Amino acid sequence: MTDSLRPAPHDDDYPAPHDDAAVTPEEDDAPWSEEDDDRTDETLAWLRRKRRAHRRAKGRETAVLVYTVLIAVAGYGSSFVVSFLHGLEDGSGYADAARDLRAAMPPLFALLALGTAVLAARDALWRGPVVVPGPAVGWLLAQPVRRGKVLRPWFWLSAGLALVVGVPAGVAGAAILRVTGLAPLGTAVLAALPAAVCLPLLAVALGMAVERRPAAARAVRRWTAPAVLLLAALVAQSVLAVNGHRSPAVEQVELWSGPWGWAGQPLVDAVGGSAPAWPAAVALLAAATAAAVLAAYRDAALVPTARLRERAATATTVSSVAWSLELRAAKLAIMDAGGGTPVRQVRLRAPRGRLGRHLVVAWRDALTLLRTPGRLGKAALWTASGAAVAGLGADLGGERRWVGLVIGLLLGYLAVGALAEPARLETDDVRRAAWAPYRFRTLMLHHGIVPALLGALLGLLAAVPYAVAGHAWALLLLPLCAPPFTGAALVSAARGPARTQLLFLGGGSPVGGPGPFIYVAWYAAGPLLALTALTLGLAPVLHHATGSAVTQAATVCVLLTALLLLLAAHMSDRLMRH
Repeated sequence: MTDSLRPAPHDDDYPAPHDDAAVTPEEDDAPWSEEDDDRTDETLAWLRRKRRAHRRAKGRETAVLVYTVLIAVAGYGSSFVVSFLHGLEDGSGYADAARDLRAAMPPLFALLALGTAVLAARDALWRGPVVVPGPAVGWLLAQPVRRGKVLRPWFWLSAGLALVVGVPAGVAGAAILRVTGLAPLGTAVLAALPAAVCLPLLAVALGMAVERRPAAARAVRRWTAPAVLLLAALVAQSVLAVNGHRSPAVEQVELWSGPWGWAGQPLVDAVGGSAPAWPAAVALLAAATAAAVLAAYRDAALVPTARLRERAATATTVSSVAWSLELRAAKLAIMDAGGGTPVRQVRLRAPRGRLGRHLVVAWRDALTLLRTPGRLGKAALWTASGAAVAGLGADLGGERRWVGLVIGLLLGYLAVGALAEPARLETDDVRRAAWAPYRFRTLMLHHGIVPALLGALLGLLAAVPYAVAGHAWALLLLPLCAPPFTGAALVSAARGPARTQLLFLGGGSPVGGPGPFIYVAWYAAGPLLALTALTLGLAPVLHHATGSAVTQAATVCVLLTALLLLLAAHMSDRLMRH
């Protein structure tokens, strides 16, 4: 039973195990117990010695990476820092921001805290706080060692990394309060400290609960969509608060409904808000954090080995394909480990007759969306967010109009991209196209029918509030954005494997080579073309909605759609040849 842990003949610094010849068959079949055969300390000591050279090499690689990041930040970010400092000296432009921040503080803080919780819970579906390397899972946990001593250091590492992110974020938030004049720096730092320390630890504890318990993982998958709707409601409440429509009763409910509100009460009080009982809220937050961390500490040693093996394999796959810039493969690995998208058993009558042969792809795509309604809900959410952001930027005017338009169009592309998932699944393995009665390029173009139609319908619904407000042109232009976005999604789907050799094209210069920019231009060719052309085409309409501007924008949408569909067909042919 202990042969696998016996040291080599030259390892004289470890005690020799007991003589196996003296072990009876009954004792050999007995379950392992810590009192009789605990080899945890000597096994971990042996591993530390064997890993010493590897850790030194990894430390050098990390040092080089940190150095590169620091040089990049210093080189490219110094001008922004200087501009920011000059703005501080002027002391202008922050009065409106301070007023808006004070008004939106309760829902905005709840939004950030709940968003962090959702991210931690979703991350725990495939990774979680305890992710042991594959060799350690495959060999170390099978030996007579204490699981807690092997697994809990990984939990503490995750907790420490969470604090490394959370504490600087709290300091940055305090600096924002100081810059906007809402609170002195010392007061702001002390007010942000409970949130900066407790919320990251609570997120790690939540991830540990999801990783440990399959029932919690199923609950996360079931409640992710309602949680996203709740986050959207908090965004809407923040916008309404900035525009002067506050609800003190709802804000008090948010401040006392859980840790997301308890952590924000010191900050609300520091900026002059209504949170007189913030010491009690901080005490509740500290008690909840201590209880959650203690429960997570216990759970860290109880994660089943089979689940650890699955997570180790997924983490290895994601890491390898991410370094090779195969982001699609990383997404598929994460989705597969997280249980995938919930599927409903829905039937849809197949098209018949001569026309049915040409509608079979659209029928399959529509059936896929009906069976996975989460994609349609995601598309609707992205569409509403994009329309709201574009409208907000137009109301603010100036440079914000351009920023709002670009972000709104990007969200619109994400909406149509969620509907075009069947096209991406088709190109993940082109052998699946063997069922189709026509060429691969035609198959890919047929995959654009459902995203274009549903995207146009969602755009029409998003344009109704603008039409009611007197902007009737939105009823035409917002639906017309869906076809070019569909073409961009098809181009991205037919792009093929990552061409990392593009990263090394071009000569050197003091600011680096053009290779990374060439790679980004190839990788995001479809979205870049769509966003650039639509931004230039729609910007005049937002400024002056004349008939000629609307006609020009509609023409841009039609021509851009044709260009992107031709590019998608060409890339589909190229993908099949390779």
